[in-house]
Amino acid sequence: MLTTPDNVRLKLYRFTELSVTQLYALLQLRSAVFVLEQQCIYQDMDDLDQQAVHLLVSDGADQLCAYARILPPGTVYAEAAIGRILTAEAFRNKGYGRWLITQSVNCTNSLYPHASIRIGAQAHLQSLYRACGFNTVGQPYDEDGIEHVEMLLEQRRPG
Repeated sequence: MLTTPDNVRLKLYRFTELSVTQLYALLQLRSAVFVLEQQCIYQDMDDLDQQAVHLLVSDGADQLCAYARILPPGTVYAEAAIGRILTAEAFRNKGYGRWLITQSVNCTNSLYPHASIRIGAQAHLQSLYRACGFNTVGQPYDEDGIEHVEMLLEQRRPG
């Protein structure tokens, strides 16, 4: 059974709805995790944020503790996409990751009913994504020095 981590609040924002403070916090957290912690030098700001819906997860003290973005079908893949999925280091191993993935899938399904969802997952996290219904498709590939795999959550079409 999946439970909500204690004292968290998830909010969805389109790019134009983000405050400057929220945008700064999410870019700072993405940089801390993907660039500094994972020692991956890449251009995080990829001109997709403007098209995305941003999921910000804050704790009781209004600190950003987890984040993901949803992209519409046809933006990166033919399917909808979820990316930049992360949990701040201080909040790991507390159930945020799986909960965030589940919430991201639910939000994507609400935004794009019946659209399948494709992700570019770090290969070492495949079991986490499999537990959330994703299946590995294709072969592993290198993205900015980290092995990734595409994973797909196929949605049933009505009718």
